[in-house]
Amino acid sequence: MTEAIAAPQTASSVRLGLKENWPQFALLVVINAFVGGMVGIERTVVPLIGSEEFRISSTTLVVSFIVSFGVVKACANLVSGQLADKWGRKRVLILGWLVGLPVPFMIMWAPSWGWVIAANALLGINQGLAWSMTVIMKIDLVGPRSRGLAVGLNEFAGYLAVGVTAFLTGYLASKYGLRPVPIYLGVAYAILGTALSILLVQDTREHVRLETAAHTQQSAPISFREIFLLTSFRDRNLFAASQAGLVNNLNDGMSWGIFPLFFASFGLHVDRIGILKAVYPATWGILQIATGPLSDRWGRKGLIVAGMWVQAVGLFLTAATSHFEWWLVGSLLLGLGTAMVYPSLIAAVSDASHPSWRARSLSVYRFWRDLGYAIGALAAGLIADLLGMAWAIGTIGTLTFLSGVVVAVAMEGRPGARP
Repeated sequence: MTEAIAAPQTASSVRLGLKENWPQFALLVVINAFVGGMVGIERTVVPLIGSEEFRISSTTLVVSFIVSFGVVKACANLVSGQLADKWGRKRVLILGWLVGLPVPFMIMWAPSWGWVIAANALLGINQGLAWSMTVIMKIDLVGPRSRGLAVGLNEFAGYLAVGVTAFLTGYLASKYGLRPVPIYLGVAYAILGTALSILLVQDTREHVRLETAAHTQQSAPISFREIFLLTSFRDRNLFAASQAGLVNNLNDGMSWGIFPLFFASFGLHVDRIGILKAVYPATWGILQIATGPLSDRWGRKGLIVAGMWVQAVGLFLTAATSHFEWWLVGSLLLGLGTAMVYPSLIAAVSDASHPSWRARSLSVYRFWRDLGYAIGALAAGLIADLLGMAWAIGTIGTLTFLSGVVVAVAMEGRPGARP
């Protein structure tokens, strides 16, 4: 894959910091909004396509598209750091977009549910490569002092786009049907994201070299196997972050697949389902502008623990009620808790990783985190088929609360806090 022609960066021109790199940083914020929008086209309408258009009665089978998405995205995350260090961040970003281009067309024209599952496998690669690169490149650009802010802005753009797109697809579906009109948004996102990545993005590996050279503690060569074990189990902070990330996306995977079906079972119309499905990621996205920088000042641990518990309360409230107003409060709480957790976890992993292997450590963390999509959707589908959807939501809420307890016990100190 060839690089687009752009002004090359020389070592002397490379500086760390948000102010010093704001044009590229802002460009990556916009690109990640398009990445998030690709997921947003599915949040409201795709579970309903399965149940209403394809007449699938099994909840487990309906949420199977999230299982394919989660497993593939987790594996794409796992290799993304390796590819980024070997090929460069920009090439991996472009590859992610090229794989994502067919996704909206496959969903629009799918003759069977198998096509939707296959489209979500491609979407998993798109998200695993493209979203990973936007996160990593922003962290590369700003340096060690503003990681929480960088991650907060990145996730703000991505998840606000998820929420806005979920609302728009719900509105369009109420006017024009579940397909194809709501999915046209995905076509626009894919084309714009690919074009901007090819034409305007610059690689950030020189920023990593600059930070590594200035790092007070130089790192000996370390294998990917060692990084995987450190991030997964051996380092207390990295383990705490990885399990919390898995459970956070476990409840997100559940809500993605179960919530539209749960709300529809009470007779809620698709446009109001779209509002509920938009409020959660939009709240999550917007508040990360504040929670990311707060994690730089206050430390990561307190926000992570409290955020997991706030999410649990939102899930319990949703499971225990049957009215739109209470579900709206539950969605707001779920978004607030996730906003507290999401940028803090990525920043905590960055804190505990040396710059020379940070991208690979983040890829392992994101592997565990996004495997939660598959585990959450599958577990919730099975529980819903056996006991009902309210039980599925409540069970995931309990796991979310317990994950916060694990962080409270295992994570050390106040990582990320600055005097």
